[in-house]
Amino acid sequence: MATIPITIRGAEKLKAELHRLKTVDRPAVINAIAEARAQGDLSENAEYDAAKDRQGFIEGRIQEIEGKLSAAQIIDPSQVDAGGKVVFGATVELEDESTGDAVKYQIVGEDEADLKLGLINISSPIARALIGKEEGDTAEVQAPGGVKRYEIVAVSYL
Repeated sequence: MATIPITIRGAEKLKAELHRLKTVDRPAVINAIAEARAQGDLSENAEYDAAKDRQGFIEGRIQEIEGKLSAAQIIDPSQVDAGGKVVFGATVELEDESTGDAVKYQIVGEDEADLKLGLINISSPIARALIGKEEGDTAEVQAPGGVKRYEIVAVSYL
């Protein structure tokens, strides 16, 4: 299985979710199933069906997170020395060439991405356009509204 790049913060977030699923959510759904069983006829018991569905979701998510963590390549962006190039974990300050708007993004793994927080997925079009570029370079991104051009103002590894 291929390794999945993830920052330390992203790995900690997944570990916390896994811990919550195993110690809080799983026991709660087991109790819900037991309570629903105690009500008798399971063929017409909506609470039982809902609890079983929830259990299936929780068990599937646990397997998914365990798989991701086992294949994870944890990267500490502050330890990266890419010589000013944009790489996984880098924080990039950009300026939209057409509007002059400044934006700041950190390139992170799939599970960490949150555009509102400035965290973009490594496989997103903008991240792919930025990878390998340096400060002063221009990146062209194919956006739904057409091609957008960004000048890389600064690259840091935080």
